[in-house]
Amino acid sequence: MTDGCGFGRRRSSEDDEPSLRRCGSGESSGTDGARKSRQAASIREAWNSQTNVFAQSQRQDDEEELRWAAIERLPTYDRLRKGMLRQVLDNGKIVHDEVDVTRFAMEDKKKLMNSILKLIEVDNENFLRRLRNRTDRVGIEIPKIEVRYEHLSVEGDVHVGSRALPTLPNSVINAIENALGSLRLAPSKKRKIQILKDVNGVLKPSRMTLLLGPPGSGKTTLLLALAGKLDKELRAIGKITYCGHELREFVPQRTCAYISQHDLHYGEMTVRETLDFSGRCLGVGTRYDMLAELSRREKEAGIKPDPEIDAFMKATAVAGQETSLVTDYILKILGLDICADTILGDNMRRGVSGGQRKRVTTGEMLVGPAKVLLMDEISTGLDSSTTFQICKFMKQMVHIMDVTMIISLLQPAPETYDLFDDIILLSEGQIVYQGPRENVLQFFEYMGFKCPGRKGVADFLQEVTSKKDQEQYWFRKNQPYRFVSVSDFVEGFNSFYIGQQIDIDLRVPFDKSRAHPAALVTEKYGIPNRELFKACFAREWLLMKRNSFVYIFKTTQITIMSLIAMSVFFRSEMEPGTFFGGTKYFGALFFSLVNVMFNGMAELAMTIMKLPVFYKQRDHLFYPAWAFALPIWILRIPLSFMESAIWIVLTYFTIGFAPSPSRFFRQFLALLGVHQMALSLFRFIAALGRTEVVSKLLDDLEPWMMWGYYMSPMMYGQNALVMNEFLDKRWDTPNNDTSIDAPTVGEALLKARGFFTDEYWFWICIAALFGFSFLFNILFVGALTYLSPFGESKATVIEDNGDKKNKQASEEHGVEGINLAVRSSSEMVNLADSKRGMVLPFQPHSLVFNHVNYYVDMPVEMKTQGIEEDRLQLLRDVSGAFRPGVLTALVGVSGAGKTTLMDVLAGRKTGGYIEGSISISGYPKNQETFARVSGYCEQNDIHSPHVTVYESLLYSAWLRLPSGIDTKSRKMFVEEVMELVELKPLRNALVGLPGIDGLSTEQRKRLTIAVELVANPSIIFMDEPTSGLDARAAAIVMRTVRNTVDTGRTVVCTIHQPSIDIFEAFDDLLLMKRGGQVIYTGPLGRHSHKLIEYFEAVPRVPKIKDGCNPATWMLEVTAPSVEAQMDVDFAEIYANSSLYQRNQELIKELSIPAPGSNDLFFPTKYSRSFFTQCKACFWKQFWSYWRHPEYNTIRFILTLCIGLLFGLIFWDKGQKTTNQQDLINFLGAVYAAMTFLGASNATGVQSVVDIERTVFYRERAAGMYSALPYAFAQVLIEILYVLIQTIMYTLILYSMIGFEWQGGKFFMFFYFIFMCFIYFTLYGMMVVALTPGHQIAAIFMSFFLSLWNLFSGFLIPRAQLPVWSMWYYWLSPVAWTIYGLVTSQLGDNDETVLVPGRNSTTVKQYIKDNLGYDYDFLPVVAVVHMAWVLVFFFVFAYGIKFLNFQRR
Repeated sequence: MTDGCGFGRRRSSEDDEPSLRRCGSGESSGTDGARKSRQAASIREAWNSQTNVFAQSQRQDDEEELRWAAIERLPTYDRLRKGMLRQVLDNGKIVHDEVDVTRFAMEDKKKLMNSILKLIEVDNENFLRRLRNRTDRVGIEIPKIEVRYEHLSVEGDVHVGSRALPTLPNSVINAIENALGSLRLAPSKKRKIQILKDVNGVLKPSRMTLLLGPPGSGKTTLLLALAGKLDKELRAIGKITYCGHELREFVPQRTCAYISQHDLHYGEMTVRETLDFSGRCLGVGTRYDMLAELSRREKEAGIKPDPEIDAFMKATAVAGQETSLVTDYILKILGLDICADTILGDNMRRGVSGGQRKRVTTGEMLVGPAKVLLMDEISTGLDSSTTFQICKFMKQMVHIMDVTMIISLLQPAPETYDLFDDIILLSEGQIVYQGPRENVLQFFEYMGFKCPGRKGVADFLQEVTSKKDQEQYWFRKNQPYRFVSVSDFVEGFNSFYIGQQIDIDLRVPFDKSRAHPAALVTEKYGIPNRELFKACFAREWLLMKRNSFVYIFKTTQITIMSLIAMSVFFRSEMEPGTFFGGTKYFGALFFSLVNVMFNGMAELAMTIMKLPVFYKQRDHLFYPAWAFALPIWILRIPLSFMESAIWIVLTYFTIGFAPSPSRFFRQFLALLGVHQMALSLFRFIAALGRTEVVSKLLDDLEPWMMWGYYMSPMMYGQNALVMNEFLDKRWDTPNNDTSIDAPTVGEALLKARGFFTDEYWFWICIAALFGFSFLFNILFVGALTYLSPFGESKATVIEDNGDKKNKQASEEHGVEGINLAVRSSSEMVNLADSKRGMVLPFQPHSLVFNHVNYYVDMPVEMKTQGIEEDRLQLLRDVSGAFRPGVLTALVGVSGAGKTTLMDVLAGRKTGGYIEGSISISGYPKNQETFARVSGYCEQNDIHSPHVTVYESLLYSAWLRLPSGIDTKSRKMFVEEVMELVELKPLRNALVGLPGIDGLSTEQRKRLTIAVELVANPSIIFMDEPTSGLDARAAAIVMRTVRNTVDTGRTVVCTIHQPSIDIFEAFDDLLLMKRGGQVIYTGPLGRHSHKLIEYFEAVPRVPKIKDGCNPATWMLEVTAPSVEAQMDVDFAEIYANSSLYQRNQELIKELSIPAPGSNDLFFPTKYSRSFFTQCKACFWKQFWSYWRHPEYNTIRFILTLCIGLLFGLIFWDKGQKTTNQQDLINFLGAVYAAMTFLGASNATGVQSVVDIERTVFYRERAAGMYSALPYAFAQVLIEILYVLIQTIMYTLILYSMIGFEWQGGKFFMFFYFIFMCFIYFTLYGMMVVALTPGHQIAAIFMSFFLSLWNLFSGFLIPRAQLPVWSMWYYWLSPVAWTIYGLVTSQLGDNDETVLVPGRNSTTVKQYIKDNLGYDYDFLPVVAVVHMAWVLVFFFVFAYGIKFLNFQRR
């Protein structure tokens, strides 16, 4: 674990002797120690006092001594793997067992951990001290690291204004500018942006530092710079040193651990598996060397170690173990032991909660041996008590194990803040203060600012540098206030005595001779290459087992396809030895090739899903790219064998290929080569494209490789298959066709189609296929090694239009402090009135719920553990009332059911069973009308990524405000809301995808609230409106919420870790405990006195301390552990209280409609007409597509490339119709022209629709529109882009292939290509609408595309299809398009065509007799194309309307 972990790192210095240069690690001790602390304590007592333990039997003692002596005599290698564990038998007898620490059974681990850490809160510190005492006793020094940064500045380049938006023209201009810039031909139009500005400081070991600062102040950049992980596009100047060594002198990624704020994990793995894998890859550092030295010194000094600590340290010093005690220790201190065997989960799987995921991210780095820990926002989604516990354990680790640690937190509660030794306050990229926590308020008083009594210091620090909030803290009343800028603070700090002390410290260079030789890591990876490979192999095998559904589905798919192929090309219908029969065999072989090849498509989606986690682990030096890629390659080989074998066993003899065993195995070899090549190609494309959209479009460039001949793997696959068949002796019939120079029909068939005819070429082709497979795997490793993910998260740059605007803004806002709690409610109302401006009329409503219960079906995992009930109850008898003008907080620990209750009340649940009554203003709740008067701000901020902030709000207002409000009033109202939520500076910022680009978490949260506010709702639900925000941003959000309530609306918020200010901004509280039960509902009172009086009246509940946050106190005194200790049930106490009776009376009173009131009624289901819904949806889609260049620009470039490529391949073939091969070429050109780009459209559109569908679920639940306008808009915008695409494509192809320039023919060609692209696109959209996610959609789609291809009339003409399958020919849209394209160009051609082995005939007659294409049928074909488009459109709309894959 990280040294930080408490164990080894520091103690790692196994010893300071030169011979043990690497020793310093000591990490091992941590985990071990954790488990042992309990046992050790008991054993130490046993040693130190001759109590009953020894009295029982001297023999036991002798036995133990003998065993220790035996262990001591072992060679070092064996001695470090043997330990002693004490066991208490059922009869009370104590025995000591010798154990091999590398083969610990799960039961032994549990015993050891429970013995060391009985009560983690109390025992962790004791355990760490026992670990440390063992190394100190023999004089082993533990490595420490001091980190310094001097004159550190970081800057980057950004586009400003409209150029910053990624529109189609901008993306093209940027690409041209970058190309010219790299050649020094044009200056950059980007503006420089300073992220960090000349920061200096020292991070000392054994001190825990808190990094504070508002969003965008540069906290993450500072941590990344210290970790040596800055983005390559950023420029850093200045010096960073560890123990006096610069970053290039050692491996910073392994010396320190950077813990990111983004949680990237494999959803299929459990919490324990994730941490075990991480610990295995990161290794044990120098723990083993240290333990060897420790053991040697103890042996020399005759010291007998504490058996528990000894066993723990030995177990954690062995590298490469699949599971480690370190993991068990970290699981315990992070509170993850309760969900250790639960999978993490993702969009498709239910897993651990958001707070638990965040802790897994932290634990993943703690299990390694790093000695410096840089933690970025590790408390998001955690309640304040959990954050406090984790920080307390980190502090123990830092102080006892000499770790260097810096933690960035957003809203630290006062008790968490008090745990830190030092504070760094960043603002606008500069350090305002760095030094001891005790002196920070002294510095700000020196600058003229004082923190009020009931204010958290952390909140004060983040607000005092802000222009809007600073004035309220000015305390020099004898001097007029003037704004103190960040630069003024920095200047002041440099003259303050702590700032001067840092300057003096930095002037004295670090004495490198003081550094422990083992402090800095110089080896790139934690374990040898062989062990890395074994670890990655084991994980890949685990992921395959967990994803077995996909592999079973693929195998089933290829089985079904082989059965269809076998029946279509049945041997009784085949005619070997003839030209006519040869055509069918070519079709069968080509279909085999295409099917086996594209069965590997799922590899693309699966590789892309793994990439984000891979990039994170690669950059943290868990393993090199080859260790990730090689297991994937090896583990897919058996799959290739199986899928190729299924195909060939089912099709070879039934289709009637050459009846010889050697030919059978050669075809199998060819198919295996094709499948291996395809898998490696798709993996390479995924690593090259790196995102779903780009990879899927790149993937469609791949089929043209089929025609790139010697460069094309497809060519070798096709040659191998056809040569194997047609060079068999049954094709040796003499060739009678004089136009082809070949002795046999077999060779003539090969020659006519341009294939090789020499046997030896078969083996060349096989070698080429496996060569390509090897090449693509090497390229895959190369792409993984050298490419980085697209678009790291970029903050939005806000333009400041000069001082004039700033001055005006500051005057407008007056003193708009955040100290909400200090104001009385009447002041708040006056403030709201003064700022209210234009408020649209609305009807206030109360929401009352009584005896609400909510159940879900019992999860399968719980049933397997022996639980017999069919239902799991999540809410138990919950009652309450939410009133207009009253702000209610819904509070409880994680898992109490806060969000569940809110979902039930808001009608957002998609499953489960609800009991109880819910009424609105006295009338029973009807979801359709309720959706019109309510708003729901979800915890995960879901918005369309490619529109701006202003457009998002305008769109919401357009569709949700009543139709009576005109456009001007609507826009004014949107402006009011933007002012209220402080979004005006971001008005033209693109929303973006969370964690990738666009708005920051805090800006996104404010947008979520604004999107609901512009709907002018009467009742608003807010789920965690302040999670993920710093104190200042949370205060802005709460100010918005408070202002909203004061307009007379009903607002309910769930809240996780409220500060005093935020908590006391609420009027009422509904407090829940785990299990979904209410333990308090009622008013808070001034300074929360009513809440405090209620709980202090419960016997044995401790009184609240002065200055303590009532929210924190309340959660602590009602915690399950306290309930168990006091043997009370707070839910029962509440149910029997007078407060409960008063609430029931209030519920009764509000359940009766007011006299003269009416139930909610709206004449129409939606607030806007169908036409307006269509118009608004199309408007949003238009801007979304315009600003999505990675989808649309690539689509157009692809169209251009494929158009030119096919144009060159089929150059001037359009009017060559002299022989049969010309017609086959013509058919191939038509087939290729439409299929490749069509399939590209179908795959490319899927991830776009999938992202928008998530937004659609939220908007539909809000009652914004019906499914049809949404589907209409999505389809219409695609049709527009497809139209441009078709015009480009048709002009290129039509002119290059040389079709006849005649108006009617050109129009028909354009029409069929256009309709073909549209139905392909709609088909892709439809499949997403019918499936839970685009990974499954991709598998379904490849299955049906294969069927369409088989029955398209290209592989096997309609006339030759078996009668039973003729119906499917008419159900294949591709067949209709080929029919239309061929017939429109050649259906009236009366020229003669030569057919080998037959009499010549006219082109018109040939296509009618052989292909079944009748010119007179063209009008029907044209109409059927429209029918396909309509069918796919309505199925898409149906899927969107009736299928909801969101699980709530």
